[in-house]
Amino acid sequence: MAYVKNWLHCVWGTKNRIPYMTDNIRKDIIDHIIRNAKVKGIYIKSINGYKEHMHCLLSLNPDQSLSSVMQLIKGESSYWINKQKLTKLKFEWAVEYFGVSVSESHVRRVLNYIHNQEEHNRKKTWEDEYNEFIAEYGFQPIQG
Repeated sequence: MAYVKNWLHCVWGTKNRIPYMTDNIRKDIIDHIIRNAKVKGIYIKSINGYKEHMHCLLSLNPDQSLSSVMQLIKGESSYWINKQKLTKLKFEWAVEYFGVSVSESHVRRVLNYIHNQEEHNRKKTWEDEYNEFIAEYGFQPIQG
């Protein structure tokens, strides 16, 4: 048996940064993602977001890749959101996402950051946060 714990802080947004996830539907979306993740064997320690993006702390099983997990989470949830007609327009997640490793000593800090998304996003826009991730981790933005 393999014993693996590799924490990843994942962040993804809506296509064109449209603020689909209003306060009245965001909790339903989060609850659905958690339920679906359990069924798919995806361990999500924490998930929260704001109007146009989500943050998640997860740990991959030895047989999972980040790309397949993100595809399952994003693809299934957008299908469900549209099937439930939670938004007036067709809901879509953006193609890109962030995934960075988190050391055990920083898990509590990341959990607090995820938990306080609404408060955090009163001070900082998703655009600002996105650009900070690009700069902090040395990512190259996708040229569109």
